[in-house]
Amino acid sequence: MNFPEAFRIAMRALAANKARSALTMLGVIIGVAAVILLVAIGTGVQGEITGQIEGLGSNLLFIVPGQYSGGMGGDQAPPARRLTLEDADLIARKVEGLSAVVPVLQGGATIKAGNRSMRVVVAAGNEQGTEVFASTLAGGRHYRRSEVQVAARVCALGSRVAETLFPGKDPVGQRVSINGQRFTVIGHYESLGGGLSGDQDSQVYIPVTTAQRLFGVNFINTIVVKAATAEDVERVKAEIRRVLTPRYGEEFTVFTQEQTLGLLSDLLGTLTYMLAGIAAISLLVGGIGIMNIMLVSVTERTREIGIRKAVGARTYDILSQFVIEAVALSVLGGTIGIALGWSGAVAMARFTPVPTDVTPWAVALAFFFSAGVGVFFGVYPAWKASRLDPIVALRYE
Repeated sequence: MNFPEAFRIAMRALAANKARSALTMLGVIIGVAAVILLVAIGTGVQGEITGQIEGLGSNLLFIVPGQYSGGMGGDQAPPARRLTLEDADLIARKVEGLSAVVPVLQGGATIKAGNRSMRVVVAAGNEQGTEVFASTLAGGRHYRRSEVQVAARVCALGSRVAETLFPGKDPVGQRVSINGQRFTVIGHYESLGGGLSGDQDSQVYIPVTTAQRLFGVNFINTIVVKAATAEDVERVKAEIRRVLTPRYGEEFTVFTQEQTLGLLSDLLGTLTYMLAGIAAISLLVGGIGIMNIMLVSVTERTREIGIRKAVGARTYDILSQFVIEAVALSVLGGTIGIALGWSGAVAMARFTPVPTDVTPWAVALAFFFSAGVGVFFGVYPAWKASRLDPIVALRYE
């Protein structure tokens, strides 16, 4: 029996039990779709964050408290001390060749306007923040140096915050309450999308001194420094270490843009592979389902196998037929799963703020893995069918 005939017989056997074949494919469909979708999310987030960092320029440095490794190790030692505004002022005065020094403080809060409210992230900096972070005002202005100095209660709203609190209105000049304290809205931004600190459109921007009073703290999370040119980065890094070492010893870390990209790429890449591995477990479950159904099919068709062997079918003919059936189930399920996963990724990118990116390697991996599942889990039932004694098989009821 040649391959076309074996394929035709296998397809006819699957078509005879359409509902069972569809349910058998379901595990593979879900597994492949999950692999495609989760890898697309991981790759999309990685590309989005990497693009944002690269868009800030290659001349940024980030200063954080504590000792950090150069890879996936993360924080090796909890910081004994926190960075302060005095550290940012010291760097601005002592280090030459800087175009901006921005102390950053973030925290969660509830913002209210009338009977509308929402949870937001308060992102605080100084008047030089616009030189470091990409942002475009849709209306109003950013806070000024004088407002940072006096800890003025002024704020600029992310686009989603403005739309939620003041739908169809200009928020500039309006009054809002942040954690019970009254603020005046001086500006609002165009949509910025996701960022290192989450959804930037759901953030509220206030002076860093105001944020310290709002949260009742005297420290900051990070100091972002912008060197005048990319060529000055290594010199500026060495100067920052010289200035801060007498104050903190080794209890701080200075990241360059290249190091930050490397850390994030390692982290997000590992998370993407972890997501793909978790999704692949459902493919394994789907493969076990295929093997179970094929074993049931062998049992149900024992007399058919006996008849075919009695009229001259070889062991190879029986083996190939059942392997073809198993592979057909997994390949068809994989194809449907790819279509569903791809469609889900496109829909998620269009209708949610989560970025996705369907890569060819993820599609190829999911497809060939699903085909491999069919071969691997189909071989044993097929081998069992091919080894049946024709006399015993003919007597099977």
